[in-house]
Amino acid sequence: MHRSELTVDLGAVRRNVRTLLHALAGAELWAVVKGDAYGHGAVDVAGAALDEGAGTLCVATVPEALELRAEFPSARILVMGPVSSSREVVQAREALLELVVADGEIPAGIKVHLKLDTGMGRWGLSELPAPPAEVVGLMSHLATADSDPGFAQEQVERFREETEAYPRLIRHIANSAAALRLPSSRFDAARCGIALYGLSPFGEDPSADGLEPALSWRSHLAQVKRLEAGESAGYGRRFVAERPTWIGIVPVGYADGFRRGLTGSELRVAGGRRRVAGPGSRDAFGGELELGEPVCTPVTILGHGVLAEDHARVAGTINYELVCGINSSPLRARRVVVDA
Repeated sequence: MHRSELTVDLGAVRRNVRTLLHALAGAELWAVVKGDAYGHGAVDVAGAALDEGAGTLCVATVPEALELRAEFPSARILVMGPVSSSREVVQAREALLELVVADGEIPAGIKVHLKLDTGMGRWGLSELPAPPAEVVGLMSHLATADSDPGFAQEQVERFREETEAYPRLIRHIANSAAALRLPSSRFDAARCGIALYGLSPFGEDPSADGLEPALSWRSHLAQVKRLEAGESAGYGRRFVAERPTWIGIVPVGYADGFRRGLTGSELRVAGGRRRVAGPGSRDAFGGELELGEPVCTPVTILGHGVLAEDHARVAGTINYELVCGINSSPLRARRVVVDA
């Protein structure tokens, strides 16, 4: 038996693509599949997204783009991060990739998108130059579309003013949050990542925006024991039983991406909700049980109503970080891809 199993449902990805395309009302959907598609598998997700109508694949690095080019020879692929060497520029040119330029020289012989900093305070030009022939797109990056729509709207208006003189170029600034709830940001295309995977950019239940989580993570009870009142579980004795308590040990820990900060979050053991009793260790964590469920009882860490957004709230982080941190190495977990 594997220590845990990760299931990626490409059917859910497809339905999320359709939801986003409907929200975009004619603007193109560009699928952000950087970071191995937020841990979901870049090649698998890219194929599903393209099948359903995504117009472009967006990644962070040239090596990520080259992996996709080998699988999708005719797809439009945009590298959004900085290019680290002249060798990568050559590779990008040969692979017909498109690059983002946020400062410095514009490379010859490659389609380029100029990035304007409208308020993110990260990559981006402070002023937009007259675009030379290599430039095919103009873009920016919203800082608060998920938390402060007022400031996001200010960024949108600045972007509109700076780019309206170049109607022949494709313009894109919207992320998932803006695509879903800020219509003025949609322009010609929206770069959507987190919503593609059925995760809420607002930290809410994804179903509020018609999204369906694509990732499930399951394990099992590897050992079951009863603690008497005053006995503890885990490092530091941070969990001490106040009364006789059954504890189930799950063979998943922070080496697998199950963070120590998830103590007190809820899982599904068999059919019931149970709390994490922790903190977890590198290779295991404990969960409170109502009864002494048997060894091998299924444990759902994500999926079937156990939301990454709820875990993130307990851990004081965001759903992006949790799913990107899951270790999908075959040495740690079995990975299954379905297309239901």
